[in-house]
Amino acid sequence: MKRTITAFLALAVASAASAATITVTVTDTRCQTITGFGAAACDGAMCPFANDTIPVKLLYGDQSPIGLNIMRMEISPNFKGNMTAADVGWDTPYDWYGSVPSARLAKKRGALVFGTPWSPPGDFKTNGTAQGGNSDSQGNKRGALREDCYEKFFPWLNTFLNYMKNCGVKVDAVSIQNEPDWWVSYSGCLYTPEQQLELVKNYAYMLDREKFHGVRLISAEPLGFDPRYSNMLLNDETARDQVDIIAGHIYGHPPLGNLRSAAQLAHQYGKEVWMTEHSSTDNIDHLPNWHEQLLFAEELNECMLAGCTGYIYWYMRAHWAFVGTGEAKYNPGNTKNTLLPRAYVMSHFAKHVTGSTRLETESSIRNVGDPGAKNTETAFETSAYIKGDSLIVMAIDTTKNALDLQIELPYPVKSGTHLLSTANNSLCKRVDISITEPTQTITVPLPARSLNTYIFMIDRPESDGISSLPNTQQPSHNTYYDLQGRPLTKAKGLCIERRTDGTSRKVYMGF
Repeated sequence: MKRTITAFLALAVASAASAATITVTVTDTRCQTITGFGAAACDGAMCPFANDTIPVKLLYGDQSPIGLNIMRMEISPNFKGNMTAADVGWDTPYDWYGSVPSARLAKKRGALVFGTPWSPPGDFKTNGTAQGGNSDSQGNKRGALREDCYEKFFPWLNTFLNYMKNCGVKVDAVSIQNEPDWWVSYSGCLYTPEQQLELVKNYAYMLDREKFHGVRLISAEPLGFDPRYSNMLLNDETARDQVDIIAGHIYGHPPLGNLRSAAQLAHQYGKEVWMTEHSSTDNIDHLPNWHEQLLFAEELNECMLAGCTGYIYWYMRAHWAFVGTGEAKYNPGNTKNTLLPRAYVMSHFAKHVTGSTRLETESSIRNVGDPGAKNTETAFETSAYIKGDSLIVMAIDTTKNALDLQIELPYPVKSGTHLLSTANNSLCKRVDISITEPTQTITVPLPARSLNTYIFMIDRPESDGISSLPNTQQPSHNTYYDLQGRPLTKAKGLCIERRTDGTSRKVYMGF
């Protein structure tokens, strides 16, 4: 993974003869709200799970130890061949049944499901096939949507939505295209940013949002989250009104590059930003080691820092994914239909960050001990979130040095829990954090080569902290105090509001 200074801090860490403390200051400045995390309902060269719902059972919903809540599926351009309505549960000329059982179960477990076309039907395209055209056997003819078929595209998406509805699945969103900037030999379709703009601006009104319960439209999903695709949509008022979610992949482009650039404009217009496909250790000949799992954790963290509101991994089931395949080549450790370490890494975010709002953080390091000790370089990443009464701090250390982590919080907290993953056989270990009285500064251990989730409960005392203040004269306007009852010149964050009628309440202000 390419590292950038905005993604992490390069920190000087003392040797074992010394001690080092990292200080993380969590501010009360709010950023994006996180919709969730997910994966694609396929494995092995994109084969859908069909009637095999085991991966979904293992990964989705509150009852799962992982807690995924977004599922991606292909809107296939291929015909179903000799399959009949009795085979697939509802009549359609297209091969759409494969994702239905998984989507049904995911919806029952509260997930969002969305569909992505790898290509429109072949007879809509310039090369007459659903294939991208990048092979000798396909004549190396680049496949794009024919201009005279733009008006057919959204009605075709409506037929998919109608099929899924008849199969008992309410689809939450549909995308324009998988990787419109990648010329492939498998199913694919090329769009320039200008062609996508024309399609959305002039024809997206044909997506039947009323019939399909407000289904949302996702932009095309470029290979490296090229912001030209989303920026062109967002800078056009008509197109901007049609698109709901800006999406892309991060192959070859780390999150704090193109993704962050695209997110900046998207958030200005109130759009969600989803990273809809990546496999950070694809095509490897071994099970990911713990260092590679920590790099995956860094990727998740950096997507959040970049402004992402949804993160969707590639396959659910693969030796480099979340559920084991059983392939002997990758055993031991790849037992079929068992959760793999990467799933538990994902759970740190999926279980706890979903539904939260990210808070900005600042970090620094202080060395204590032998001033002549030899220093080494390390990388530390962090992010923080608020969700209801919880303050959540993520911390990742990829080095061999155990550190102390001092966390300065924007509000007093009264209790805490540390979820720790340090190796493949020590995942999501839960340890209580001792807090004897409400505090805003806490020092906790940061073990070597670890992924950590620290969850703190905000102290909301029975007394609002200002009940004993003199009240000889009713204020002419609302006044504000911190949680210790000290008056504030500017209301910001979690504070006490004293109203003109003499009553008071806790409120969030100034975000």
